[in-house]
Order: sequence, then structure tokens, then C-alpha cells
Amino acid sequence: MDKKLFNFKCWPILSLLAIAIACEKGGQLHPVDNENDPANKEGPKSVVYIEVNNHNLLNAGSYTLAQSGKQLFDIAIVFASNINYDADQEKAVLHHNENVTQVLENRNVIIKPLQDKGIKVLLSILGNHQGVGIANFTSRSAAHNFALQLADAVNAYDLDGIDFDDEYARYGENGQPAANDSSFVMLVEELRQLIPDKIISLYDIGPAASNTEWQGKRAGDYINYSWQAYYGNYGAPNIAGLTDKNNLGPAAVWIHQQPSSEASAAALAQRTIDEEYGIFLYYDLPQTNSSAYLSSITNVLYGEGTEMSGDSYPWPIP
Repeated sequence: MDKKLFNFKCWPILSLLAIAIACEKGGQLHPVDNENDPANKEGPKSVVYIEVNNHNLLNAGSYTLAQSGKQLFDIAIVFASNINYDADQEKAVLHHNENVTQVLENRNVIIKPLQDKGIKVLLSILGNHQGVGIANFTSRSAAHNFALQLADAVNAYDLDGIDFDDEYARYGENGQPAANDSSFVMLVEELRQLIPDKIISLYDIGPAASNTEWQGKRAGDYINYSWQAYYGNYGAPNIAGLTDKNNLGPAAVWIHQQPSSEASAAALAQRTIDEEYGIFLYYDLPQTNSSAYLSSITNVLYGEGTEMSGDSYPWPIP
């Protein structure tokens, strides 16, 4: 993960107005703008991860389809918070770095404007080289404890759900147990009970993605979506219990890294349409205008190009 570059410039006056309005309304829950609700467009859901160490989450709301004016992205994912190990408490704990913290604690001007446009905002959970992860809980109580921390974050910041990314955990190191076949299933079962109406998704990678059935329980009975984890590749996730093509994303692109030619991004989009899958995944939306690149995909997915109809937001907040 490249997390080094920052960009500075003044934010538009609109952001200041948004702060004032949010304060006046006392943190009112987000209304949905049905006119621009991404769900109104036909075709696969467009899901985007945004590296908030480098880029502003708000840019997910700056792209619309050129003719219909519909929002391009259906789901924007804050990448990423971590699952850490607290030696004093001897348990896994949820950790937000300073950039994720800035996003969450400024939800009224970073998260809420996206939700007002109908875009769902999820928080991604990633390993952090400490030996613990979502695939090595050894008891239901431990899984429940971490699920409770996740649910508390979702409720505290009015998020639309949690995304799991089982990378960088280093299972078996730092005196921690190896990954097992029960952990992830227990975790999503516990989390679903705590956030019954929210989204739970899985980036299809790591031991968690390989252990999705345990004692007759299936991860797919508790999660909503899963998508491809290898950019430039094609292949639907194989998650026990999650079989509806509308909930699977077989294709993924790293924006500006995969060629937009017929050999790559556009071809992945075409295959997604041909095989009738319901999700297309994008990674690392930058501050720069990416409408030309995105159009190579959306012309296939939706029959129209993409334009940057909103502002280009810098990061971090000046």
C-alpha cells in the first residue's frame, strides 16, 4: 500500500456551509436523494475503495454518468481501519489511524454528503502485521467482542456497513494462533446480529475467504457481497451460501493502473455484463480527474460515459 502523498488546497465554501447545516440539524440522519440514487441506474453496482491516507473520500461523489446524471459509485469504502492486538487486554481491538479518524470524526462533511447522494459508505477492516486478524478467533466470545467494536463504530459514525479484507495479519506470529476454519463464520454471524440492516462485504482474499463454512453455517448467509481481490483479473468469489450473481463481483481494476483498452478494463466490464454479474470493483480513486478512464468502463456497464460533475477534493483537510 502506497500511503505517502498528500495534496493541499482550499476547500470550496460549500464544505463550510455543510458544516453549518449539519450543526444546525444536530447530526440528522442522511436523507436519500432519490433523483440521483445510484440504485436507479441499470447495470452492476460500482464499488470503489479509497485510500484515505492519500485521497479524499468525497471524490466518490464527484462522478456522474454523462447522459443520465446518475451517480457512478454505489458504494464507497474507507480504506482502511485495522484489527490490532492489545497485549494488556489480550484481545483484538479496532484501530483507526489518524486519516481514518479524520474521516470518521468529520462525517458530516465527508461521509454524509455521499450518503445524501445515495452512496453507501463502508469501513474496511484490514490486518496490521500483529498476528491477529479476522480468521484466528478461537472462541465465540472473542469473535463477539470484536464484532461489538465494529458495530459500535458503524453506529457511532452512522456508516452503512463493514467490509473485511483479510491481508497483512501475519497469522501465527507474535505468539498468536494460526488461522482456523471457524473464526470468520463466527465473526460475521455475530456481527449480523448486531447490525441486521447494514452491509457486510468481503474482499475475496486470505484465510477468511477460504474458510466460509463451519458446522453447517455459511458466511454467505450473513454477508451481502463479495468481490474480486486481484486487479486486472476475472473470477467470481466462491463464498459458501453467497450464490446470487447480483451479489458477486468477478472483476476489479486499479484505477489508471490497468489499461483502459479493450484488453483490460473495458474487457473486464464486458465480461461482467455478458455473464450477468452484479458488481464491478474499482480501487484507489485519486484527486485527479479520472473521467476518461472511468468512461472506458461505464460505456460498457451502463451505455454512457462518465464526467467529473463535482469538485476535486484534496486530502488531508487543510
